[in-house]
Amino acid sequence: MKKTILITGSTDGIGLLTAKKLAANGHKVLLHGRSLAKLESVATEVGGDVETYAADLSDLSAVRKLAESVRAKHGKLDVLINNAGVLKAPQTVLENGQDIRFVVNTLAPYLLTELLLPIIPADGRVVNLSSAAQAPVNVKAMQGNVPLADMEAYAQSKLAITIWTQNWAKSQAGAPVMVAVNPGSLLASKMVKEGFGVAGNDMNIGADILIDAALGERFANASGAYFDNDSGGFADPHAAALDKGHVADVMNTIRGLISQTN
Repeated sequence: MKKTILITGSTDGIGLLTAKKLAANGHKVLLHGRSLAKLESVATEVGGDVETYAADLSDLSAVRKLAESVRAKHGKLDVLINNAGVLKAPQTVLENGQDIRFVVNTLAPYLLTELLLPIIPADGRVVNLSSAAQAPVNVKAMQGNVPLADMEAYAQSKLAITIWTQNWAKSQAGAPVMVAVNPGSLLASKMVKEGFGVAGNDMNIGADILIDAALGERFANASGAYFDNDSGGFADPHAAALDKGHVADVMNTIRGLISQTN
């Protein structure tokens, strides 16, 4: 059955490869990126039934507009894949003082999911990109009050998205399946090449598990779970994600920061 699937950060890397595979299988793919020109080029490359949406996810007001644009065209979204992520950036601290990794990797997907949830059916799915790199979240750093090195910010932002995935899944009755997925370590994406200076592993490893998470049977009853593609199965995330106090602090911080935007 043909599904309508939005993939953030789908102009390169794992997101682009996932989009190509899904489009080739006949699904309607909503491509997202920052550059309209690049999106137009990628749409031709992907082919099939695609639409393009440009938005800078480091700006939460742009995230709101992205959701509005999707909802204006679609009364139903079967799958949301929150793939976009940042490890290194020319400017890591935004004008409002927040770290771009927390905004793009944690807050933007939370807000986008919240705004699109009304059009995602109960049998739909939200797939959130986590990572093998996870670290306890310094909520003061998330608020923009403590500077972090690149990997510190990235690892904390990835644990934070894993935390809100499991928390939301547990607290929302009748919500679609929400899963956090580590697509595989050191895959050959631009982020890995820039961040670690290595060629990386076959990106098909990551794209295939994202498609499985979006459509596959083994994820149908896995809401709130974390899937570690390095080990090839469902696993516990970092122990901090199982600490109720830490989870509460992270969730309260996320909600507080989201409430400050309009």
